[in-house]
Amino acid sequence: MSGYASGILAIFCINLIFAYGIYITAAAGQLNLGGAGFQAIGAYTAAVLSNAGAPVGWVTIPAAMAMSGLVGFLLAFPVLRTRGVYMVLATFAFGEVVSGILLRTTSLGGAIGIVVPDYMGLNALIISALLVTFSMFYLLSTRFGLALRSIHDDELVATVMGVNVRGTQVAVFAIGGSVAGLSGALYAHHFSFVEAQYFSSSLSIFVLLYVLIGGTQTAWGPLAGSIFFTLLPEALRIGSSWRFVIFGVAIVLTMIWRPQGLVTRDLLARLSLSRRKGSLGGTDET
Repeated sequence: MSGYASGILAIFCINLIFAYGIYITAAAGQLNLGGAGFQAIGAYTAAVLSNAGAPVGWVTIPAAMAMSGLVGFLLAFPVLRTRGVYMVLATFAFGEVVSGILLRTTSLGGAIGIVVPDYMGLNALIISALLVTFSMFYLLSTRFGLALRSIHDDELVATVMGVNVRGTQVAVFAIGGSVAGLSGALYAHHFSFVEAQYFSSSLSIFVLLYVLIGGTQTAWGPLAGSIFFTLLPEALRIGSSWRFVIFGVAIVLTMIWRPQGLVTRDLLARLSLSRRKGSLGGTDET
């Protein structure tokens, strides 16, 4: 595999994990625009521990996930007191606060950043992305996943049916923060450098678009969104100097054509029904 292809695959794996970290909160009807803050916490936790001599994988990765998950858990309590656009603004403010703190903390490198001595190769990123993807599909198939879907569809009805809405939402903030922190730790160890400017508000917006364009109704959504936002721009980079214009038009057309995302439950149900009909038709012919 060429270095260019390896780089694109590495970015895709990190983006996919990051997208699932934001997706899990969106699956419960909560839009999180502070994703860059969680990723930054994971990246800097791994970077600091790596520079202190902690072993990569056994210490830095779990610690990064634990730290960002804890922050997500604590952040959930004030954030869940808000609704709608105010919740989006609250999570956006969180990401900006984290970025501002990192920029002004000289012990964390300030605007210069930190070199990360321990390196993780592409194979570790691919394995991590596969594990996170399968874990999300499994989680969504459990009773907890059913609770998420009920809250997403109608929070009041979910409460009437006995779902602990507040407890579930706090849990998904913690889980989402942990997964986003994992993507940050992998980014730090793979690219061997972190700087606060990378974890900007535009990163939070992009990863939320991954989820919204892909769809929040199923675990296939972040996968579709990550492919769309990671691979399509690179394909346009090779083939056209108008890639930003074409990419922007593609996003607008996608939102018009598929306002609920590229992958929805109705789409999966229709595909499943078509497969069953095809299977029955083949049986009759034989």
